[in-house]
Amino acid sequence: MEIFGYLASVLIGISLGLIGGGGSILTVPVLVYLFGLDAFLATEYSLFIVGISSVVGSLSYFKKGLVNLKTVFVFGIPSIISIFLTRNYLVPLIPDEVFNISNLIVTKNIFLLLIFAGLMIFASYKMIQKTPELPLQATDGNINKTLLAAGEGSVVGILTGLVGAGGGFMIIPALVNLLKIPMKMAIGTSLVIISLNSLIGFFSSIPNTEIDWKLLSTISSIAIVGIIIGSQLAKKIDGKKLKPAFGWFILMMGIYIIVKELFI
Repeated sequence: MEIFGYLASVLIGISLGLIGGGGSILTVPVLVYLFGLDAFLATEYSLFIVGISSVVGSLSYFKKGLVNLKTVFVFGIPSIISIFLTRNYLVPLIPDEVFNISNLIVTKNIFLLLIFAGLMIFASYKMIQKTPELPLQATDGNINKTLLAAGEGSVVGILTGLVGAGGGFMIIPALVNLLKIPMKMAIGTSLVIISLNSLIGFFSSIPNTEIDWKLLSTISSIAIVGIIIGSQLAKKIDGKKLKPAFGWFILMMGIYIIVKELFI
């Protein structure tokens, strides 16, 4: 199973490099079902893996000037505050046994996985849905849309804190539709926001978690190799054409998690 886990780690990186997002949402299922980690620890590890991978993925966008630092501040600050509060105050409040219906006991681990599965299904819809691309010279939105984007940043921070996913599938549409940022710049800006969110979230709660640094660094390194491969493939393959297919795969994974945790 670990061998499959390492192979899946490569695919996580390839998807990030090829389509600019989505791969991070596979990280928690890979850690739980292939490496045998419990859901809470998997969300913690996922923050680091997603954060480091996003840093590497954002470098080429920085070099091309495709990162909007003003937007990183507007969207990123509320998101960072939310993830810090969620990891340190909200998650510890979740009881070990959330609720009990008949013979079904929903534990904290199952509860987190169910939230994650719901997030995967929502993400799959965003990936399957077509988003019109704006010209590179497009301008930022008005102040109301900026405030909406900041609010969505807070929501992304809460979700990232809960389940360890980067939230690129929510960030990119917000940047494109609310702030009118072109798609390529939105992807680069999103990667910077994700890297800040994830790494700050990871290091803010690390004192309360025992980390297997060998496993974590190995998976992260493999994911980074995948990003490099994906970035090279992106020069020859149109990632936008593969995104809907990847969205259907994420949808099936989300449904599988719900069925497995509740009925199997």
